[in-house]
Amino acid sequence: MSEYLENQLENRFNLFKLWNHSSPKPDFLKTHSSSIKAVVGNTKIGADANMIDSLPNLEIVASYSVGLDKIDLGKCKEKGIKVTNTPDVLTDDVADLGIGLALAVSRKMCVCDRFVRCGNWINGDFGLASKFSSKSVGIVGLGRIGSAIAKRAEAFNCSISYHSRSKKPNTNYKYYSNIVDLAADCQILFVACALTEETHHIINRKVIDALGPKGILINIGRGAHVDEPELVSALLEGRLGGAGLDVYENEPNVPEQLFSLENIVLVPHVGSDTEETSKAMADLVISNLEAHFKCKPLLTPVL
Repeated sequence: MSEYLENQLENRFNLFKLWNHSSPKPDFLKTHSSSIKAVVGNTKIGADANMIDSLPNLEIVASYSVGLDKIDLGKCKEKGIKVTNTPDVLTDDVADLGIGLALAVSRKMCVCDRFVRCGNWINGDFGLASKFSSKSVGIVGLGRIGSAIAKRAEAFNCSISYHSRSKKPNTNYKYYSNIVDLAADCQILFVACALTEETHHIINRKVIDALGPKGILINIGRGAHVDEPELVSALLEGRLGGAGLDVYENEPNVPEQLFSLENIVLVPHVGSDTEETSKAMADLVISNLEAHFKCKPLLTPVL
């Protein structure tokens, strides 16, 4: 958790840091379960059915994240538990990173960096890379973050297409109801949708093969959007041109086969991790909690 968020929570509430208690936590729950009225989670842990059932007086789950895949929304709705997240404040950072990954992969920035640091430049010039400008871009999920990626890609004169559950109004971007068709018709594919049962492994072998040996996959959504073994195989076999990944299926574990590949850029789930956005997210978590306990309208309600 953010140190700033922890400090703000401690200043206002009686805070239990669950990670300080051994797992399983029967003694902790036996002692404190009745007094806990709020849970604050993030991209790693939220509130599953077991946790919700073990906290009989739980009133609100506040996520320090825009994603809701770590929260059992059905159970919360059933029990009348309110849920909030932190949309909007992280949109620009995540979109910036997505474009940055696309540039880093296509222009081989990390390989170039190692080339210079290792003193290889003195032996000759670095080879050629691929341009990002004017590429055809596909986006899976045209929500806040997907739209922000599209806006940025347009500034690079990229053509924009997208796939989502339904066609979006008020946009001239080309819509594909079939994600395989989208992948076949773009050169760089961004994954920016919410993780649901329907979008789990939405990037499978068919999509990867449609994107092809010159295509680039950028995932700034959730690791489980991508069938990771299929992605690894495609990169090793040259069926996919490259990838930029901020998220992984089993974080913080990353397939070791990826480490030696020069056509992939790996970052450790840092899409929203800037000083400015981390504070804004924390402030939004606090504001939602304070609004709830003062019986005022929530700022960013999910339920």
